[in-house]
Amino acid sequence: MLGKKAFLFVLMIAFFGMSLSVYSVERSQGKGFVLSDTNGKKHALSQYKGKWVIVNYWATWCPPCLEEVPDLVALYDSRKNNDVMLLGVSFDYQDAKEVADYVDDMLISYPIVLGDDDVIRQIGSAEVMPTTFIYNPRGVLVRTKRGLVTKAYLEDFIANETLKKH
Repeated sequence: MLGKKAFLFVLMIAFFGMSLSVYSVERSQGKGFVLSDTNGKKHALSQYKGKWVIVNYWATWCPPCLEEVPDLVALYDSRKNNDVMLLGVSFDYQDAKEVADYVDDMLISYPIVLGDDDVIRQIGSAEVMPTTFIYNPRGVLVRTKRGLVTKAYLEDFIANETLKKH
């Protein structure tokens, strides 16, 4: 009988430990982020309260990333002064010049961050490229979208989420 109690105790400790680790991941991602872009400007999630914040992970070798850039530029350019902030985060790059050349070639107008372990710790990892993290105007992560996004998808998502509040 003592063996069964010890087993249950160990099982409870393991479950409690897993619950704490999930809680701490959610809390760390709920704190927001502070990222520096390629121009040296800091972007804190907290400074964009009242705006939808879209963080798009991409790579220069990624065809779907290349495909979504014009839509992301159009969304950013049309709504940056109103209700949307967009940050691009480049991963799997050789050096900063490679990313800068890509940004120039693609006419990317939104801020670009060079992805690293610190970005992943603050926002999260991505199993596929592209991956897009969408934060509501209160700074809460409300969607992680793996794969290509379009301007229409993002605008529909924002509109539907805004309607849910009313």
